[in-house]
Amino acid sequence: MGLQLTAINRYPVKSCRGEAVSSAVVEPWGLAGDRRWMVVDSGGNGVTAREYPHLLLVRPELIPGGVRLRAPGVDDIEVAEPQGPLTEVSLFHRRPFAASLADDAAHAWMSAVVGEPSRFVFQDDPTRRPTNPEVGATSDRVSLADGYPLLVTTEESLDALNTLIAQGPMASAAPLAMTRFRPSIVVSGDAAWAEDGWRRLRVGEAEFRAVKGCDRCVMTTIDPNTARAGKEPIATLARHRKWDGATWFGMNLVPDTPGVEIHIGDEVEVLSSVPAPDGPPR
Repeated sequence: MGLQLTAINRYPVKSCRGEAVSSAVVEPWGLAGDRRWMVVDSGGNGVTAREYPHLLLVRPELIPGGVRLRAPGVDDIEVAEPQGPLTEVSLFHRRPFAASLADDAAHAWMSAVVGEPSRFVFQDDPTRRPTNPEVGATSDRVSLADGYPLLVTTEESLDALNTLIAQGPMASAAPLAMTRFRPSIVVSGDAAWAEDGWRRLRVGEAEFRAVKGCDRCVMTTIDPNTARAGKEPIATLARHRKWDGATWFGMNLVPDTPGVEIHIGDEVEVLSSVPAPDGPPR
């Protein structure tokens, strides 16, 4: 049996809990419904679970024309997709772009969850935010993901990582779930770390460019079920998967056939690859 798509995930609100789905339409900027909402601080910069881990306990659910939000300690709320006004926002204090402000009730709800004055915004026009032109094409666009439309990981690489963790000083730690890495799609059927060398990929009828490895941050050390932080997987990745001062797991993808729907169970084909003894493209 060859490579196969085994999981599809979308994350309606940046840094909040994801939704596992059986199928998804691939849009130019990511999976349909993925990371079009974001929490921002009073200055308009994106608020993430790196600084506020309890955002991972917020459960977004896409509903027609908006999103339903659930979180411990607050009542559920439904927020309609705003059509304006626009406000200038940014991610990691980088290049600003415009997004639509949700209503006052949504801002108050997010402020209560975050614990600081916050606003809730919607990316009404995802064509406004380009990817890094030094890595992709100048026409590539991205939702509110960190940098690229999709992230692929493999079951074999997670198994290999968990084996390394079990052999290291944190041997008593339970195996990590794939949810730590927040992939868009998960593939099985290839050797561990084979994705480092992937350059073009077909999933069902959808084709993708594999443009850059994914350097992992402290967010992977936060248990998405409890919002408590530990040392893994960064400690083990730093011993075995560290290049250019960063640790790496997964591959960022850019769609070349937007509009195609992918499904769990789809055949996956590596259309082009290169040897990658020194890790993914960086």
